Amino acid sequence: MERSVQVQPRPSDLNELWRRLRTNGDPQAREQLVLAHAPLVKWVAGRVASTLPSHVEEGDLISYGLIGLTSAVDRFDPDREVRFETYAVTRIRGAIIDELRSQDWVPRSVRQRAREIERAHTALEHKLHRAPTDDEMADALGITQREFQDSLARVSQATVHALDEMWSVGDGSGDQVSLLDTLPDDHAPDPETIVAEQGLRDQIGEAIEALPEREKVVIALYYYENLTLREIGEVLGVTESRASQLHTKAVLRLRSRLNAEDLELG
Repeated sequence: MERSVQVQPRPSDLNELWRRLRTNGDPQAREQLVLAHAPLVKWVAGRVASTLPSHVEEGDLISYGLIGLTSAVDRFDPDREVRFETYAVTRIRGAIIDELRSQDWVPRSVRQRAREIERAHTALEHKLHRAPTDDEMADALGITQREFQDSLARVSQATVHALDEMWSVGDGSGDQVSLLDTLPDDHAPDPETIVAEQGLRDQIGEAIEALPEREKVVIALYYYENLTLREIGEVLGVTESRASQLHTKAVLRLRSRLNAEDLELG
C-alpha cells in the first residue's frame, strides 16, 4: 500500500503562491501557503506544551496555533525584508497564548501569590539595594523556605509566558510592546520600530544584567537559544522543576524591576 508523501514547495513555488494571494486573493494559494508552513505550528505548540501542565493537550495548542498561522499568511507582506517563518512564529505563539489566557486556566490563588511575590521582591530590592535571597523572600512573605519553593513551582505555570505580556513604552505615547519584541532580532527590518523600543530595550538589558548568574543563564537559554526547561536543567545539572523555578524567579525579578522603574518615572 503506497503512502502519500507531502512534498515541500520550492522557494520559487512559494513566491508564486504569495504573488497569487496578494494579486487576486486566490483562496487556493492561501490554503497551500498555510499547509506549506503547518510544521511551524507543531514546532511552536511543542515548545509551549513543554512548559504547561500535562492536562493541556498539544492537539488543542496546534488548533490555536493554526489560527495564528492563517492570520500570519493574511497579514504578511512578502516585500518586507523579513522571513515569513520569523514573522509567523510570533503570531502562532501569540494566538496560542491568547487562547490559553482567555480560558483562564490558572487558579486565582496562584495569580494572587505571583503578585505577592512581585510586591515582596520590589520592596526588598528597594530596601536592600540588591536582589533578595530565597530566605529573605520567604521571611517577607511569612512562609517557610519550602512553601516559597512550592509557590514558585505553581507560579511557574502562570508566568512561563510573562515575556509575551504587553508593556507601556515609557515615552508618554501610550504605545505598547511585548518584552519579547524588545529582544534583539537579526531580521528586524524597521528602524523606526527599533528606535521607538530602544528605551525599553535598554531597561530590560540592565534588568537582565542585574539578575543572579544562574537566572541570567536560564533567560539566555530559554529566550535566545529556545531550549526547553528540561534541556536547560540538563545544561545546569539540575532537575526540570528546579530550572522552572529559576525561570520563574528571573521573570518575576524582571517584572518587579521594570515596574519599579515605571513608578520612579511616574
